Amino acid sequence: MKIASVTSPERGGTDQILLDIAARLQAQGRALVGIVKDSGYCSGFENGCDTRVRVLPDGPIIKITQDLGTGSDACRLDPGAIAQAVACVENGALQDADLFILNKFGPEEAAGRGFCAAIGAALERGIPVLVGVGAANQAAFDQFSGELATVLAPQPEAILTWVQGAKP
Repeated sequence: MKIASVTSPERGGTDQILLDIAARLQAQGRALVGIVKDSGYCSGFENGCDTRVRVLPDGPIIKITQDLGTGSDACRLDPGAIAQAVACVENGALQDADLFILNKFGPEEAAGRGFCAAIGAALERGIPVLVGVGAANQAAFDQFSGELATVLAPQPEAILTWVQGAKP
């Protein structure tokens, strides 16, 4: 099982690192599946909890949060949109991928939903998995991965080295 996680201490840092890794690997001709944050979208909320993701390798772009109105402090994550993103990934070229990237092991995955089955399918096919993990969901990710995931430094070169060794 080849699974690794990366966490940046900087707000938005993990997303930027995974975007960079995806761009570099695609430039090398590597086949990618999964999702990364849409870099061209700016959140309309102060806390940044307004997200669109790009399904790899080349779209679509899906807004995975919902507008709950001014003053709402409830979770804005849209489970229906997450399910749509999962379906896009699962119906894509999963069998031919060199790497599965998940921008964030979030609340849906921590609850055993979201991309959990897709991650499992990738691992069963021998496809390495690279996951962004934040502090809030680290314990859930460790439990999900059986604590077998390699923890990578939030540095592109360290991640690319792992990718090279995970699936030549």
